[in-house]
Amino acid sequence: MKTANLLIHESQFPENVRSDLLASLRSRAVNHKFHYDSVKQTHKWLALHQQFSPARYDKNCRAIYDQSFRAVAAELKSKNLYLIGLGCGGGQKDTRLLKLLKDAGKNIFYTPSDVSAAMVLTARRTALKVLPEKNCFLFVCDLATAKNIGDAFSSRLMPHASRLLTFFGMIPNFEPHDILPKLAALVRPGDTLLFSANLAPGNDYALGVKKILPQYDNPLTRDWLMTFLTDLGVEPSDGQLRFEIETRNGLKRIVANFYFRRARTISVENETFYFTKGQKIRLFFSYRYTPSLIAKILARYKLAVAGQWIARSEEEAVFLCHRK
Repeated sequence: MKTANLLIHESQFPENVRSDLLASLRSRAVNHKFHYDSVKQTHKWLALHQQFSPARYDKNCRAIYDQSFRAVAAELKSKNLYLIGLGCGGGQKDTRLLKLLKDAGKNIFYTPSDVSAAMVLTARRTALKVLPEKNCFLFVCDLATAKNIGDAFSSRLMPHASRLLTFFGMIPNFEPHDILPKLAALVRPGDTLLFSANLAPGNDYALGVKKILPQYDNPLTRDWLMTFLTDLGVEPSDGQLRFEIETRNGLKRIVANFYFRRARTISVENETFYFTKGQKIRLFFSYRYTPSLIAKILARYKLAVAGQWIARSEEEAVFLCHRK
């Protein structure tokens, strides 16, 4: 009988998930974690990631990750390493890094961490091609709301293992002033952080964001995002999903809003939410950055960029960071 032990933070306890869902509906702004909540949603996300993520279809974009992995492997001298995958997704990038470190003779432990239990289990399955099961420790938590999670990453392994944190593809879906203080608190002096960001290609920030809009406005992404509403009883014909570009605090982001064509009610247990014709609910947003913006924003939280690798398409980059 095959089993897996999951450590679940209280941020993902049922009562807190329910509270976050109600808050999303009240504010008309969906917490992104609800797009990964079910196995069905996880599979849909993995399918669109496979087709539209440059890291999956662009060989050069894949290469910048491998270059950053080799740089980290050369930098880390400790025999024992602990890799913490924050927002691990399907675990493909983490596993490529794990294999490189293993081939370099490192003794490695790994914690895939995500808001979705299904995603964490998918990352575990991927990592077990490289690591023994006893070296994998699974952690489910909501980084946006979780507090005091540092102990979950420090108390379980040998105290002298060097720590390497990955934060791949996560920053676009968070308000930077919300997530970066939490990320910075997890990066201790002596730790290494590999951080990736989606970029707006070219020298014109606004035009660059427009150029990558088709990566979002496509049938697979629409189907994935609409699952949240259809699972609550909303029909696609009740409104229209629109992808728009907006500026917030000097940063540009792509936003997916669902505009209701007719009045609709959504009931969750004993609470009812009323949407009138013309009202909208924000389902998703994704910030786009430039390398200089990333360096400035990270510096505010005492994270210094020690190396960077930018894809030829200028749509994605990986940054090697340390705590100042």
